[in-house]
Amino acid sequence: MSRIDESREFIPVRIAVLTVSDTRSLAEDRSGDTLVQRIKAAGHILADRKILPDEREEIAAQLRAWCADPNVDVIISTGGTGLTGRDVTVEAHRDVYEKEIEAFATVFTIVSMQKVGTSAVQSRATGGVAQGTYLFALPGSPGACRDAWDEILAFQLDYRHRPCNFVEIMPRLDEHLRRK
Repeated sequence: MSRIDESREFIPVRIAVLTVSDTRSLAEDRSGDTLVQRIKAAGHILADRKILPDEREEIAAQLRAWCADPNVDVIISTGGTGLTGRDVTVEAHRDVYEKEIEAFATVFTIVSMQKVGTSAVQSRATGGVAQGTYLFALPGSPGACRDAWDEILAFQLDYRHRPCNFVEIMPRLDEHLRRK
């Protein structure tokens, strides 16, 4: 089963946090704060943090900018994953993805089911890869961010996690773009 291999050295990754909200400011961003606290407590580096309105093109542009930034390894967004008309974060993420990590949504749903029961069906959390960068879109509640980090991302973003993790394959994420 999964475990932390203490014989391996921890490798911090550089993570950018994007909160998507028409109404929140940095002072009221409890979901973003939850992610930042966990990122730092785990020993990772907060590469950047922003808040953007629920505008698909703006969100996609920011995701692309961070994907092109060599100082960002992972992007985690929070907010805009629901079912209402203004919820466009998932579409913005998919505009950017080269590959979607379908199992992220499945595992997030399983974790959510344990906390909120069938209300988990209302989330469209997603994950993907673009330009060698991991991207994850989480719901806008602190609880959902806590669950995603504590139950999935804390392990997959830890190089010591066995049997496998996202960090160990980072060098190969963009191998299809390199000349052979």
